[in-house]
Amino acid sequence: MTKPSHLFSLIIPVLMFLWMPATPAFAQTEIAPCPRLPAGSEAHNPPSLVSHHGMLSVNFSYQTTVDADGRTLFCFMTPDGAENPTLHVLPGDTLIVNVTNNVPDSGGMSMSMSADKPACGADKMTSASVNIHYHGLNLSPVCHQDEVIQTTINTGQTFQYKITFPNDEPPGLYWYHPHIHGMAEAAVQGGASGAIVVDGIEKIQPEVQGLNERILMIRDQNVANHPNPGGIIPSWDLTLNTIPIAYPHFTPAIIKMPTGKRELWRVCNASADSLVDLQVLYDNIPQNLQIVGLDGVPTGSQDGSLRGNLVNANHILLPTAGRAEFILAAPPAHVKSATFITRTVMTGPDGDNDTRRILANIQTANSLTQDSDGIMRHVEVLPMMQRFEWLATAPVTAERELYFSEVLTDPSNPNSPTNFYITVNGNTPTLFDPANGPAITTTQGAVEDWTIENRTLENHEFHIHQIHFLVMAQNHFESNGSQSQPNINGQFLDTIQIPYWDGNPKHPYPSVKIRLDFRGPDIGDFVYHCHILGHEDNGMMAIIRVIPKPVWSKQGFWR
Repeated sequence: MTKPSHLFSLIIPVLMFLWMPATPAFAQTEIAPCPRLPAGSEAHNPPSLVSHHGMLSVNFSYQTTVDADGRTLFCFMTPDGAENPTLHVLPGDTLIVNVTNNVPDSGGMSMSMSADKPACGADKMTSASVNIHYHGLNLSPVCHQDEVIQTTINTGQTFQYKITFPNDEPPGLYWYHPHIHGMAEAAVQGGASGAIVVDGIEKIQPEVQGLNERILMIRDQNVANHPNPGGIIPSWDLTLNTIPIAYPHFTPAIIKMPTGKRELWRVCNASADSLVDLQVLYDNIPQNLQIVGLDGVPTGSQDGSLRGNLVNANHILLPTAGRAEFILAAPPAHVKSATFITRTVMTGPDGDNDTRRILANIQTANSLTQDSDGIMRHVEVLPMMQRFEWLATAPVTAERELYFSEVLTDPSNPNSPTNFYITVNGNTPTLFDPANGPAITTTQGAVEDWTIENRTLENHEFHIHQIHFLVMAQNHFESNGSQSQPNINGQFLDTIQIPYWDGNPKHPYPSVKIRLDFRGPDIGDFVYHCHILGHEDNGMMAIIRVIPKPVWSKQGFWR
């Protein structure tokens, strides 16, 4: 459970309630910022923007408002009022995002960025700063691409991202969200996030050809009136495509499916702190979910065959930031109750209360018209060599051990703030700071095996930017009630859960073993962290530096 320790985490919640809605500098609409749907609404796909002729150019205004329950909301809006649209691209496309920060600066906080590293955008961070992380995509960690350590966009400023997607980017579901350290949790809980789809998955997994696609963004937010979590009161409320499933009524959204049809569901857990364990029940019977992709990578697609494998499951545990794409058949006519739920997730004695909830009731009808945003784009591009092929058999160049840990700032006071750490075994635990040097240095072309332990009494979620990793093993002591992620061994992810330790010194720490692929073109400094953003904001992040591989020069020496 998050116990703030950094100054930002203490000040920002107060400042948020002082902010007032702003109108985009380039607005062409009177639509109020960050609109939300009523409880019980039908969940439609988010608005979509699609690349043409190798290019997608988007203008975003970063906006804020306060809802009727006093929650501060955030979002990215286009000039015509589209909120957090889905961005559809193809491998090799160029994406240009011009983002204007229209969140007012309260003037209550200003912090200089690292003096020994070049600033990207503003050279100071304020209470209203923003940037964008393109989560899961294999992009360069340089300024104006997917750099989050120094990139800062302040009130009234416009900043341009220009990104070219690799030709071997796996087709699948990714997402974007703010990543200002110390403020990421508030921005993402406020709702500032959207999906990115790299189209063409049907070329790797023909089973989805012709299916309607349904994009579902699960987000979390503060429980109104801040009741103490416990029992049926969750630590955080959930929303589905901006439809609240809120305490105390937990009114589900509605999903309408054509009778007798199958759909490709693309689900992103865009929560800041909430874990979900997804399941579809027809008359309380768990249904088969045919998984075709996890964290943007088609399942089983990296063996050189240019084909993915279907992975059958009756539930899918998604850590914060995790994504799953699966085929679901509509309920037969005899089914009386069809629900899309998250099961209870045990997060440990110090963890959040992630309760069971019905996210949506599923209805069927013969006369449903297909949502135009749900028709998959026809892609002419043929499959090419996949990005991570043969990583499972690649020579390993280094092995490392890391661990998550927590320490109260005042051990004599159990209510004192908590410091959160991710540490290379043998090093001193250090809170993240943008001025920190790299905790790990490796070389382009390396293949590394990391074992990551959880030495705390709550779950943590490991995420690394710029690359994916291959899941080699999950080593969990299951008798404490913790849950591992089924069907992910041998798959490629960018985020993975490490369940909590039960505190018994006779029991081993839960851990995962992953293989990281640094064979791609990306070099420079980027980060790895716990993707429970309250933990990341309070120190649980570190920098890795990838240096260029040596090149043999004409003079006969390495450089």
